[in-house]
Amino acid sequence: MRSQRPKPLHHLCGRPMVLHVIEAVEQLDVDRMVVVVGHEAEWVIKSLTQRTFDDLEIEFVEQSERLGTGDAVSVALTALDAADADDEGDVLIVPGDVPLLPTEILEPLVRAHLGGDHALTVLTTVLEDPTGYSRVVHGRDGAVARIVEELDASEEERAETEVSTSIFMVKRALLGPALRRLDRTNAQSEYYLTDVVSVLYNAGHVTRSVLTEDRAAVAGVNDRVQLAAAEAELRRRINERWMQHGVTMWDPASTYVDADVVLAEDVSLLPGTIVKGECRIGAGAQVGPFALLEDTVVGARAHLGTVHATGARVGEDAEVGSFSVLGPGTDVPSGARIGPHSTLGL
Repeated sequence: MRSQRPKPLHHLCGRPMVLHVIEAVEQLDVDRMVVVVGHEAEWVIKSLTQRTFDDLEIEFVEQSERLGTGDAVSVALTALDAADADDEGDVLIVPGDVPLLPTEILEPLVRAHLGGDHALTVLTTVLEDPTGYSRVVHGRDGAVARIVEELDASEEERAETEVSTSIFMVKRALLGPALRRLDRTNAQSEYYLTDVVSVLYNAGHVTRSVLTEDRAAVAGVNDRVQLAAAEAELRRRINERWMQHGVTMWDPASTYVDADVVLAEDVSLLPGTIVKGECRIGAGAQVGPFALLEDTVVGARAHLGTVHATGARVGEDAEVGSFSVLGPGTDVPSGARIGPHSTLGL
């Protein structure tokens, strides 16, 4: 990312990308969640603990050395083992850099894993150009025999187009022993989580894959170009969801709505409007064109033109003329009329 900011904390639609992943996992029936942190661990922990999650406490463990994904999962298991010696159940492993991942993609993986009594199930997808991804190699009866990182793959293996998404579900009782059998004899001198597949397969356990056709949903973000592409797709999904719930967007392509914004029915957002943070806009309100609202509450049927508002409140049926600025703490009463070129609260 070429940034002082840790990658999981780069924002998409007003949220750190890892929060989008946590939200998707949270909606499953999970008992506990462990987040493995490394670079700028304190920064990541502080950012996530500022958020609250319904009936789910997040635990943090630090990977002090960057020894690979297998080592990261081993570190996570120490938190599970410390609190619960019972190794029954299953562990869902999800990378923190797949912000477009919805719960609906994870549910078939969980169903297949539990319903088939698999030792390991991996979520895969097919790419026309799999460059950079680990390849999935199948063995007897369609089982997943191994997953090969690209740097370690043969020419034949690189020709495979089915790739791993790095999303796994594994029986907890088998995960720890399999991780202890990993070594670092590979191109990156790391403990690869993907090597757990061959360990379990060669031991005679059931290892299967679940294929998703939604490539965007499982795409990782590793640089600013991929970050921008992921954010554009997420904004499109957010806009589509609100329009299906009765919001009018004159030009969805130029309308930006953050993930934590709440819009009521019959809200109209005119072209060029940006709604950030934890804005709340009431039924029948109209905003824009080219308005910028951040952490602002707008009452029902209010009309705001080209307005810049931060931390403000606009009452029901109020009007705020264009080229006006509403600073933090500004409270426009219901039914009030604020003329253009006004500055309040600054």
